[in-house]
Amino acid sequence: MISTYNNPEWLEKALWGYMMQTRPADEIIIADDGSDDETRKLIEQYTGSLPLRHVWHEDKGFRKTKILNEALKAATADYLIFTDQDCIPRRDFVATHLRYACKGFFLSGGCFRLPMSISSEITRSDIAGGRPFRLSWLRARGLKYSFKCTKLTCRSFFASFMNAVTPARATWNGMNSSGWRSDLLVANGFDERMQYGGEDRELGERLCNAGIRSRQIRYSAVVLHLDHSRPYVNREAWQRNDAIRQTTRKERLTRTAYGIEQGSDAYCARPQNEREAGSE
Repeated sequence: MISTYNNPEWLEKALWGYMMQTRPADEIIIADDGSDDETRKLIEQYTGSLPLRHVWHEDKGFRKTKILNEALKAATADYLIFTDQDCIPRRDFVATHLRYACKGFFLSGGCFRLPMSISSEITRSDIAGGRPFRLSWLRARGLKYSFKCTKLTCRSFFASFMNAVTPARATWNGMNSSGWRSDLLVANGFDERMQYGGEDRELGERLCNAGIRSRQIRYSAVVLHLDHSRPYVNREAWQRNDAIRQTTRKERLTRTAYGIEQGSDAYCARPQNEREAGSE
């Protein structure tokens, strides 16, 4: 599940990454929040090389949560990986999410943020050769070293160790998370009242309230995050989203009334212990 909006150049780089996967995706759904024809043409260009499906709605402002719900309804796979147009997956990305997938859990992967200079330079040949995931290649292009670079150097046992000891919480992050479609449908998908600012994490909070545990794989499942501007960011949306998230945490909501199904009949708030003790 790849969310996108009017950035076909970055989306194409992401698609190159999915063409190189050691375990190809069974389906790739592009959740398009109202892009113009350039994105549609790009998707058509790669439909023969990738199992792409284009889910689109009209551009009426930032409505990522709504188009993700439409994509969620269109999905046929039992297990779903969510990411964004600006994220290039490492070649083991899909395989890693599937290796760690476990009933009763959702997974929280990691990203490595690149500056604009390197983001723009990356080519299809680079991705095919895995070069942008090599620290030496990035350092040669001016990347400054920091502790975050360990995401690109960790392998196998050390990556598992770092997943276990990192102080970062395992939250639902839209750029790199995965879970069971059945769990997401029970939660009624994303809250469509929410715009940019924690809108992905709120879904994860409802999953946790329902007894679904989160698992950290930020050092094992890595994407490169390409730089871009964010004209859709505004203080009012952040404040509104924070208020929704506070209600979700305070009332231990497991389901939103503003998701795939709308209205009071779609609402259900059950504490964790009720879920565990209740009948199917």
